[in-house]
Amino acid sequence: MNSYIQKFLGHLEDEKNYSQHTLLNYRLDLEEFFAFLGNDDVKAVDYPTLRRFLAELKVRALKPRSVSRKLSSLRSFFRFLQREGVVQKNPAALVMTPKLDKVLPHFLTETAAVRLMEAPGENTAVDLRDKAIFETLYSTGIRVSELVGLSLEDVDLIGNIVKVYGKGKKERVVPIGDKACEAIQAYLDARKSNASALFLNHAGGRLTARSIRNIINKHIACASLDQKVHPHMLRHSFATHLLDHGADLRAVQELLGHVNLSTTQIYTHLTTEKLKSIYNAAHPRA
Repeated sequence: MNSYIQKFLGHLEDEKNYSQHTLLNYRLDLEEFFAFLGNDDVKAVDYPTLRRFLAELKVRALKPRSVSRKLSSLRSFFRFLQREGVVQKNPAALVMTPKLDKVLPHFLTETAAVRLMEAPGENTAVDLRDKAIFETLYSTGIRVSELVGLSLEDVDLIGNIVKVYGKGKKERVVPIGDKACEAIQAYLDARKSNASALFLNHAGGRLTARSIRNIINKHIACASLDQKVHPHMLRHSFATHLLDHGADLRAVQELLGHVNLSTTQIYTHLTTEKLKSIYNAAHPRA
């Protein structure tokens, strides 16, 4: 079993350029399934076997989204085995995906976003770094994993562009606003290190995604925000505010680095909800 998993993960890494985080999730999903199989041969897996596995997941009260992810992992795995000639057909192809509730992403209002941008102040190099981080996330809409991966050579403060390495090791270039460029330059002028990473921790090393969460939590009180804020909310806010101000959906898709337009369309639900709230507040017979 382990050899099949290793070959499959190697395929995902070499041909699909999947990240280590994604590969780990695939490994965990497959190991869980093989633990369920016990000593049964993978070639003997059929539709009823998969239904029993899903029934066990349901007994454990897993959320539909988690079940859907595990089923997606199995589909990809058996599709690979079919291509390799290990199995004749994909037993997961006909298994129905659980219906998922649409979860609208949380975002900041424009006023709240401004308050967060201004929360760090400009007293120390750390304050300037935090301000530059907030401005960059909100100005570009990049993921936190993409932000912490930025190096000095990836940012063109004169041309107002940032080179980003996204999911699947895909490279894209995104614009960055003047305020974010000014904040980055102020931070670079104040910091003493010549390290290649754009944003540094106290030890002079590259920041991690966990560090970004801690930085945001540190400034929430100063921003007087009465909601829980996580780093990805700045990405959601970026997309929502662009659409609110008339940006084209496909342009937003390119900026976010989404492969499928359907992924970006979740943000149109946010703007629709905003229109409905305005309508309910203003229409006399709403």
